Amino acid sequence: KAKFIGELLAPVAPFDQKSGRETWTVAFAPDGSYFAWSQGHRIVRLVPWSKCITNFSVRKEERINGAGPRRLSRQGSEGTLVPGEPREHTIDCGDIVWGLAFGSSVPEKQSRCVNIEWHRFKFGQDQLLLATGLNNGRIKIWDAYTGKLLLNLMDHTDIVRDLTFAPDGSLVLVSASRDKTLRVWDLKDDGNMVKVLRGHQNWVYCSAFSPDSSVLCSVGAGKAVFLWNMDKYTMIRKLEGHHNDVVSCEFSPDGALLATASYDTRVIVWDPHTGTVLLELGHLFPPPSPIFAGGANDRWVRSVAFCHDGWHIATVTDDRLVRFWGIDQKSPQAIASLTNGLCCAFSTDGSVLAAGSRDGSVHFWACPRSVASLQHLSRMALRRVLTTQQVYTLSIPQCMRDYLAYRSL
Repeated sequence: KAKFIGELLAPVAPFDQKSGRETWTVAFAPDGSYFAWSQGHRIVRLVPWSKCITNFSVRKEERINGAGPRRLSRQGSEGTLVPGEPREHTIDCGDIVWGLAFGSSVPEKQSRCVNIEWHRFKFGQDQLLLATGLNNGRIKIWDAYTGKLLLNLMDHTDIVRDLTFAPDGSLVLVSASRDKTLRVWDLKDDGNMVKVLRGHQNWVYCSAFSPDSSVLCSVGAGKAVFLWNMDKYTMIRKLEGHHNDVVSCEFSPDGALLATASYDTRVIVWDPHTGTVLLELGHLFPPPSPIFAGGANDRWVRSVAFCHDGWHIATVTDDRLVRFWGIDQKSPQAIASLTNGLCCAFSTDGSVLAAGSRDGSVHFWACPRSVASLQHLSRMALRRVLTTQQVYTLSIPQCMRDYLAYRSL
């Protein structure tokens, strides 16, 4: 059983309606300073992550010492803060929030825009941005440190289901929407839209950048898994293997693996360079027929997250379980109970998994600990710079090439 750390509960009014309370997304800041979640009813909560962890450990000690349970306060204790410390914020986004993403700037990464001197905004290196995707198709960009609205991006015609920043610090933002498109925005160019990526025939649920920001994966309804070249904004290939809507995706830290989660009860781990299936994580035994998997069942996988150790994968499923998998195992390494789970994300250091649910709350578990082998660490270091095709040109034994290409899973 996975080790439970703590929970954040949304305030509930006596006659609160059930719809609109969902935590559709949770996110950790790249530098580990903040945790954000959509706690329902237009509200996004920003909490300093160090304060979160401290509160959880204090509550654990109180339970051990026999004191009554204590919830993490929803009120920002502004008066007790040391100057310079991250502050807690409650942001009213004006509509139901479906997507969340943190982005931070690297000054050396120039905008693709030519007229650089005309810009209203100069995003510094010490700035942390929070993008929120809304029910009305708008994207709002906030300063995470102050809670102030900076930009309002308008072009989508339906719900913005997911947002992701390029990890290279260029402040390129990709939005996935129910209007069947992905849109690329350049925040260093005052949030101007760079490109519309078309190809999905149905809703787009999620998108994820590869670690080097060169490839984007997008998944959606109708079994769709697409890979895009983000230098040329062209489609590389479509990955086929799922039997139902695909709702979540994430690359491994070395970019050599891609995990996609689907309502067909499975997570498929692909080689994004070749499009081959390396591993299937089944959540129903025996594996269902394609007809059963393609319909309504109680094993829909809602979310998948890749841990930063490149070894663990977490999944949230409709059967009220959170599972932790190792990439070398066909069965879960640890499980935890979660009713109506919707999303999950690993903390920046990979030690904690956060999972959001339909009642607006977030639950936290410790990731199973294991000492990574030197083999695996070496493989990750090599695969950050080598594609699968390049691995197979190396003058080394075939078994080593297969190991580096994750063919031995």
